[in-house]
Amino acid sequence: MLTDTRNSEYAQLSGLDGKSVSWTGNFWKDAVDVCAKNMVPQLQHMFEAKDISHVVENFRICAGEADGDFDGTFFGDGDFYKWMEAELYSAVLLQDETRFEKLRSYIRLIGKAQQPDGYLSTKQIIAAMHGESARNRDINEFEVYNMGHLFTSACLYKRMTGDDSFLIIAEKAAGYLNKLYDQAEKNGNVQTAVCPSHYMGLIELYRTTGKRQYLDLAAKAIRLRDSVKNGMDDNQDRIPLKQHHRIIGHAVRATYLYAGVADLYAEEGDPDYLRVLHDVWHNMVSTKMYITGGIGALYNGMSPYGNFFIDQKIHQAFGYEYQLPNITAYNETCAAVGLIMWAYRMFLVEPKAEYIDVLERSLLNAALAAVSLDGKKFFYENMLRRAKKLDYELIWPLTRTEYILSYCCPPNLARLIMESPEYAYAVSGDAVYTGLYGQNRTHFRLSGGADFVLEEITDYPYDGEIRFRVSEVTNDAPVTLMLRVPGWAEDAEITCCGKTAVCGRKAAGTYQPVRLASLVHGEIVLKLPMKARCTMANPMVEEDTSQIAIERGPLVYCMEQPDTDADTLDDIWLDPDAAFELRFTEMEGRRIGTLETTAYRRTLWKETPDGDHVQELYRTLPQTAWDPVRARLIPYFAWDNRGEGEMRIWMPYRTR
Repeated sequence: MLTDTRNSEYAQLSGLDGKSVSWTGNFWKDAVDVCAKNMVPQLQHMFEAKDISHVVENFRICAGEADGDFDGTFFGDGDFYKWMEAELYSAVLLQDETRFEKLRSYIRLIGKAQQPDGYLSTKQIIAAMHGESARNRDINEFEVYNMGHLFTSACLYKRMTGDDSFLIIAEKAAGYLNKLYDQAEKNGNVQTAVCPSHYMGLIELYRTTGKRQYLDLAAKAIRLRDSVKNGMDDNQDRIPLKQHHRIIGHAVRATYLYAGVADLYAEEGDPDYLRVLHDVWHNMVSTKMYITGGIGALYNGMSPYGNFFIDQKIHQAFGYEYQLPNITAYNETCAAVGLIMWAYRMFLVEPKAEYIDVLERSLLNAALAAVSLDGKKFFYENMLRRAKKLDYELIWPLTRTEYILSYCCPPNLARLIMESPEYAYAVSGDAVYTGLYGQNRTHFRLSGGADFVLEEITDYPYDGEIRFRVSEVTNDAPVTLMLRVPGWAEDAEITCCGKTAVCGRKAAGTYQPVRLASLVHGEIVLKLPMKARCTMANPMVEEDTSQIAIERGPLVYCMEQPDTDADTLDDIWLDPDAAFELRFTEMEGRRIGTLETTAYRRTLWKETPDGDHVQELYRTLPQTAWDPVRARLIPYFAWDNRGEGEMRIWMPYRTR
């Protein structure tokens, strides 16, 4: 269980553990199988390679099993702990004892690398071996980030295997962290850990061990943020936490922060924290989130609020409201993962469909787009448009690569995909809430007494018909099935006991209850309309003016160079009145649902004297001819698997 709120007083829902639910077919099983068989081993190779990441070698040096200097990124330890989560789920899924044994060997290595006082961050340990004093010197060296991911990974390992060997290491590290925060509180020298994974990690330690000291430490760490001197919007610590109303700063740091605060609220119920979570959440989803669910639009920006005479440069930043560029969209993959973790925790606190809607949007679009269909190449940032030619160079490659210097995103994404079955349901008493839809088989033991298996049969996200079948009833008791009607699904239908109810427009974006007095029952069928939608942006999103994006169900679609006959996608205009027909094709051995339509190709009759009408900054509106052409759109997650051509989500449109 990736986050355990079963005993959290202020959480209304709790999730299921990874051994109770499994994807059994179609979209999500395909994604998880590719991740387990291709992506996770690929990451392991990268972490093991001394000449690539050097991560495992750093642990070996710390453990006295190898000689040498530190190499790689400061945050490589934490990235390796994320990978261990993905490998754990893979071992469980495949029942692979070789993978379990490899995990055990890594845990032994990590234990040998740990210092007697519990400290564990390889860069600083290796520096000390060379006579340098390097601990707690610079927050950008990610020591606490590394420990936070250690805590989470160790808790998951304990829950999934029953083995506490990794948990012992984590508790020792938490003991060191407790002394660090005690000292900071006494001397007033408080720092904000970047990408604060330790808030979530410490609270999971509390939930796993039952030891209150870890919850208290998490609460103290969050409270002490307000004592940081000369705080910056980049770390969300310029103003006290309870004064946050707008989401600002580094997107990964923000989502990790607010996910941790949501965890703390689930335990302690501070209403001020809930208000903060509501405010920053709605500011983000209403004004600063891409249609793909990506966040963190700007590679480098300046804080849009506060004192403009103080340098407030921000990396991977939320900018102004509606500041959502396409070609230069940053959208780090880890920011999408952080958003998904935050959305899930908000859902456990408040069972509202909007949280799962955002989780699903970000996961199916922004997150899955970050890995190639074969599971072996990765994006760090996720643009919404790849142009034919740029007069400048972007900071990251325009196509996926096997290894990127900042390797935090691939293992974060791998664990997310492997843990995805746990997003399928949550429970409360005798109620079962649906989360991610996908074909699965799940065993429920509810506190209301019911013990049964629920099978979900569907080709979602390509088909909106979702069938639920109850089987293997060990104990019959009343159950309420809470069906999520996504915000895009108007006029959904629910059939139960031979009766069909049509949910009106007001039901979109809500949960609809289906009460089962007995589990000895027929099917429950949810039908979600899957008509393609032409979506327009708020007029304040200047880059998307007079353009539309095509969505179908939870998927955002895009067009790539091979999908139509044109020299450039700039000359393809969509027809919002045309039909968009679902067709299936195969890419990299994966079944992909595409949309075929008739679009318009623009031909400019009057060009500039040199025939180049593209390079001018401004020009007279030329005469234009329009020719109908066949065009295809593919799911955004499937782009960049067919070469380095153009790609667009937002397309100009004209009517007949």
